[in-house]
Parts: sequence; structure tokens; C-alpha cells
Amino acid sequence: MTVEEAFSLLRTGAVEIIPQEDLLKKLHSGKKLTVKLGLDPTRPDIHIGHAVVLRKMRQFQELGHKVVLIIGDFTAMIGDPSGRSKTRPPLTLEETRANAKSYVEQVGKILITTDPARFELRYNSEWLENLGFKEVIRLTSLLTVAQMLEREDFKKRYTEGVPISIHEFLYPFAQGYDSVPIACDVEMGGTDQKFNLLVGREVQAAYGLEKQVAFLMPLLVGGDGQKMSKSYDNYIGITEEPSEIFRKLMKVEDPYLQTYFELCTDLAPEEIKEVLEQGGPVGAHRVLARLLTGAYAQPLIPARLDKAWYESLGYSWEAHGHDQGGAPVVRQAEARYYEIAHGGIPEQMPEVRLQASELLEGRIAVLKLFTLAGLTASNGEARRLIEQKGLRLDGQVLTDPKLEVVLSQPVVLQRGKDKFVRVVLD
Repeated sequence: MTVEEAFSLLRTGAVEIIPQEDLLKKLHSGKKLTVKLGLDPTRPDIHIGHAVVLRKMRQFQELGHKVVLIIGDFTAMIGDPSGRSKTRPPLTLEETRANAKSYVEQVGKILITTDPARFELRYNSEWLENLGFKEVIRLTSLLTVAQMLEREDFKKRYTEGVPISIHEFLYPFAQGYDSVPIACDVEMGGTDQKFNLLVGREVQAAYGLEKQVAFLMPLLVGGDGQKMSKSYDNYIGITEEPSEIFRKLMKVEDPYLQTYFELCTDLAPEEIKEVLEQGGPVGAHRVLARLLTGAYAQPLIPARLDKAWYESLGYSWEAHGHDQGGAPVVRQAEARYYEIAHGGIPEQMPEVRLQASELLEGRIAVLKLFTLAGLTASNGEARRLIEQKGLRLDGQVLTDPKLEVVLSQPVVLQRGKDKFVRVVLD
């Protein structure tokens, strides 16, 4: 592959590369580039929104460059203020390192982590924990307060009178300094990280290093258009069960299908247009769900999630999602989805075990039962859902919130169409 072809591949899907000519120059130099991504382990899960950036980094690896994943175990104690409307509660170093262990395991599904020439893992506590106050002063002298308040989230909070802690101003400098010990050539991030990545360029210059390229990728929202979050049930974890990944992708609302194809796959624009037009919403959903479910069921996802990968799963591209068959793991996930959609109860589901002490004479209030099983947040929510006919017991719609359930044998609880829990009495 020529430098120009590599450059064309890398910039595909990017929102902004600052500056583009520097990236092309670095590629022409023939040196192995150091490509950095910083992750603050504030939560233990990685979702397909993170995968947008990680898959681009995989492309750098496939081209022979080295990815350095920096776990922000130290900066997580500050809390990244990007997009925040209020100060994030700080985490302890122990909490961040516990979450980091899960992160590293999960990125191994996307990045090549077994080759030291193409992957390195670092923790920024290595250099930030012992950074002297003299260096902190040096760093903070690089920007003015006015420049900090140009940042959209800080500007909004300042205008609205929402407190901004001084330690939050330190975050961009800390993230920027991460690029110094590793002599970063390219730093990756979502569009919400633009300010931080640009600060990194200035920090490197202050320490006599060549400025890194800021490589910005788009942010993927949930399939309903809201921020991707577990609380909205639009969060798709890359290590979830295939049936869950399939189900959640089938729930992506029609207006967001094209965005998901563009950001989560390597299909060409004309192929995306083809499947949307000829497959229709149903066929397009199936192609998306099959392609990604099959990919994330692998220990290491394929380098390219394209038409060839889709066909390797045993499907015909020309059918545009309206055929049967396919790889067993995808076929089973799809079968479960349609079984549930048609009112069936799946064989496999999470199991909750209750102690006899939680019952009164072998009985338990149905409201308490759903709450203990984790399908409702409170008895009040369970009552409201029963009144809306949104809960089922062994397939039967519940109508009486005062019902008491006898647990002489396992029972299946259901919320909506696709959330099931089997309750067993110990």
C-alpha cells in the first residue's frame, strides 16, 4: 500500500485531522508512528461508541504503527470535565485500577494487544503521580484563563453560574503531558476531546518535541439518538452476549441506521445506500445486527467489517438481510430475537436466587419480587408498570399489584418484550 493509499484509508471516517499535512508528512517519513489513546477508567465497560476510535487505531496497527493505550488511572481522580455540566466526583486510584483491568481485557477484542511492536499499555500515574509543583506551574503557564473559558463546557457552566473547580482546569494539561513521555505522533479522540488534544500539541512544543497530530473521530449516540448510556437502554457493550448485541442493534431507530453503518462498519457508501434502499428498514437492521454480532463474538474482531466479512458469515449480500442461515452464533442470536418478538420465552436468561428468609410463609409480594430480581428499581416502579400492563409472570400479563407469588418452583419474570429473569428459591 502506498503512503497516499494509507493516508486515504486513515482519514476515511475522521471528522478532523489537525493538521492533515502533518499526518501525511509523518507517513512519508517512513518511521513507525506512536499512536496514543487515553482512557479514563471511570466505568468498567467499553461500548461500540468507543469502538469507533479503537477500530481506527486498529487500522494504524495493520499499517505497521504502534498503538499506546494510556490508562488514565491518575487523571480519573480528577475526572474529565469534557461535556460535563457539573464537577465529576473523583475516584480513588484503587477504583480506577480495578476498572482499568476490565478495560484492557475488552480492548483486546479490537486492538492487536499480543504484539509488543504494535501495542503498549501505560498508566499515567507512572509520570503524573510524582510530577513536581514546579512542572505543574510550567504547564499551567501555557494557557490563559480566557483560553480555558473558550472551551464550550467551561463557557456554558461559567455563563450559567455553575461552579468550576480549579482542579478541572488541570485535566487538559495532565492529558497533554501524557504525550511527552511517549513522544506521541498521533493522538486519537472523539470530537469532545478536541480541546484536550490541542493542548497536548502545545505541551509537547514546550518540552521541545514535535507536535502530535490531533485525530478526531465522530461520537456515536445510542440507537434512539440520546447519549449512549445504560440508563437509556441504548448502550451496546462489546463483550455482551451475542443475543443482547443483536437485540440492541435491531432496536436502533430507523433515522440512525445510516450513521451506525457509517461509524461501526467498513461498508462503502454505495453499499450502505444499497442495503438501506433495497433491504428496507427490516433488512438493513438485520444486516447491521448480523455483521456486528458476528464480529464481536470473535476473540479479535476482523480488521474490516465489510461486505466480504458479512458473506463469510454465510449470508448472501444480494438478499440484503432477507435470507436465512448464517454462522451458528449469529443464527442463534437472531432466532432468540424473533422468538421473543413473537411472545415466546427464551430458554437462556439471567437467574436470580432468593433466600427463604425473604419470603413470608413461602410467599412474596409481586412488587418486591420484581425489585429483588432487578427488573424494577423500586416497588413503586413495579406498581406503575403493572398498571400499564408492562410486567409478566410466566408469560401472563400482571394486572394486580397486590398479588403474592408462591415460589414453590422457579418462575420467569418479564419486563416489556425482551427483559427476562428466572427466579429460583434456594
